[in-house]
Amino acid sequence: MAAPLPIGNDTLGCPLPAVLHAITVSLPTWSDNVGYLTNQEAIIDAMSTGYPRFFIHRSIQELIEICQEKFGLSGELCLLYPTQSIAEHGKEFTHNQALLAGKPSDLRIVHYVIHPMGDPPSTLQETSGLPVVSQSVPPQYAEVFALFFHADTYKVARRFWEHCGLGISSRYAEHCLSVLGIPDFPKVKISKFFRVFGKTDLIPKSLDASELPLTTGADAKAALRQRIASYFVRDESPTGAGTNVSEDDVFLYPCGMSALWNAHQLLLASRPLGKSVVFGFLYTDTLKILEKSGPGAIFYGHGRDCDVDDLDAMLARKVAENPSAPPILALYTECPSNPRLCTVNIRRLRALADKYDFLIVIDETVGSFANVDVLPYADIIMTSLSKYVGGYATALGGSLVINPRMRHRALLKEHLALTFEDTYFTPDAIVMERNSRDFFERMRIVNTNTEYICDFLRMRSIKGGASESEGAVIKQVWYPKYITPEDYQICRRRLSTDELDRENGGYGGLFSLTFTSLKASRAFHDALEVAKGPSYGTTFTLVCPYTLLGHYSELEFAAEYGVEEGLVRVGIGTEDREALLRAVDNALRVAESA
Repeated sequence: MAAPLPIGNDTLGCPLPAVLHAITVSLPTWSDNVGYLTNQEAIIDAMSTGYPRFFIHRSIQELIEICQEKFGLSGELCLLYPTQSIAEHGKEFTHNQALLAGKPSDLRIVHYVIHPMGDPPSTLQETSGLPVVSQSVPPQYAEVFALFFHADTYKVARRFWEHCGLGISSRYAEHCLSVLGIPDFPKVKISKFFRVFGKTDLIPKSLDASELPLTTGADAKAALRQRIASYFVRDESPTGAGTNVSEDDVFLYPCGMSALWNAHQLLLASRPLGKSVVFGFLYTDTLKILEKSGPGAIFYGHGRDCDVDDLDAMLARKVAENPSAPPILALYTECPSNPRLCTVNIRRLRALADKYDFLIVIDETVGSFANVDVLPYADIIMTSLSKYVGGYATALGGSLVINPRMRHRALLKEHLALTFEDTYFTPDAIVMERNSRDFFERMRIVNTNTEYICDFLRMRSIKGGASESEGAVIKQVWYPKYITPEDYQICRRRLSTDELDRENGGYGGLFSLTFTSLKASRAFHDALEVAKGPSYGTTFTLVCPYTLLGHYSELEFAAEYGVEEGLVRVGIGTEDREALLRAVDNALRVAESA
């Protein structure tokens, strides 16, 4: 499992870890992040890879160029999707957003069947007024659905790719290229990254490298679904058998955001139309999906108890105006939130959902199955498996769990039986299944490491009692142990006896720091000798200037909800905790001297 880990200021653009299908990338300095976000040529040229939804992998770029050369008209570009239905959703989304942006809104879909010995003649037929190249697909071949659009519409089309995570994966593109017989691919040689970087004592623990992966997609996906179902605390009483999560309640998707997008589509199709509520300051693309797809979203960005009061009043008004329909479609929240690690008053929200007949979707990725149990409160539980469950940052994945204890379960399952489309590419699923086998063991190490580091930082923070006049530069440590702890306790993982699960049930591996100045934020970030880049939940500690990466074009909006420009997000890994403490202490000393 272990792979070389690029750490240090000379690692810009290197994959983290140093493998071809790594899902994050080294952005070692604050200025590197700014350069990436502002498309500085030197920074972009140095990027060998990136986070998959925001950086199109080199293998996918290669396949896009082939499709554009083969099928593109003058002035057209394209993006690639695995199925016709996803491409149609992309077409609709892009068309509507292009109209709003005043960009060309004509789009077309080309179905490209890839044959190993060259391409047989294709017939062009009209579908819904748009040309589609249609061919039958023998199972041993490959296919993609290319969504073509005017070059001026590219940024709009990229939003669907980025927000929803529905594009083809790098492994799928690699498969297509291999079927085509493309020589000398991949062009990025991973051997260039196989050298020692940074501190050799900061090596993530590899726990079960001897185990072999499953060899078929069906076996891997079945094992994943069974494993996810097993993560939930079971009701062992005679009446509890029908309310426990089974593999039939678990649905797999190519990544976390594709799971969330599919949850939204499921509710739009199966329930009376209405706006959704986003409660708390959630991951940026959750709000964007809900705002741009369907009737829209109502945003309660602080997620406080007083906001629950306001929500209750709003729901009551809507019911008074129209008693025949639920006042909203659904409420989305996280447990806890990213990046402020706040937990909402989920009991009150569940009571409102039961009173007003709407559904609750909870993203538990930050807390993780190992630490939180939201089954008593959520109708649908969404997880990015790419984070803690997968852990090793070498594959994407996502899941939805339909809660068997909630009254709308039958309706949701019936709709999914008719509409669910398995788009999780087999090699990605096989890697994810393999990576997830030691999830609980890893999380126990991560929980212990993170609490140890956060207790140290808390003592050095102003909120924890340190004095700014005596040099303290950390304002607050945003970590569930200190932030809305009463609400987090409600969701902490418990045993079937309702006692806290002391072996698991920790505070998780993510925290954020806010500083007294942007200068101190930058100094701490740049001096911290760990991996730097987007994402979290990895076996290696991973740090990023989160607000810059997530909200660079809307910094004032983020600041309204307490997400400061200088916020530094830290995802702790499985390294030796004393080595981590030394790295953190050294970086803090640099920040205090800045």
